[in-house]
Amino acid sequence: MSRLSDQMDAPMTPRQLAALRTLSAEAYQPKLLEKNLTAREAERRIAALKAEIELANSF
Repeated sequence: MSRLSDQMDAPMTPRQLAALRTLSAEAYQPKLLEKNLTAREAERRIAALKAEIELANSF
């Protein structure tokens, strides 16, 4: 396995947790904030929340 793959399967970082906490509150999606995510899943959720917030702000 590559080093990048190992990093993405590791637990999410404190920075990712903080971003998820902020974005999930801003998007009114508290269920998306879980504390035991992998870094890969955290990045996926962060991207989805950012897109949702951007879409909501475009109206």
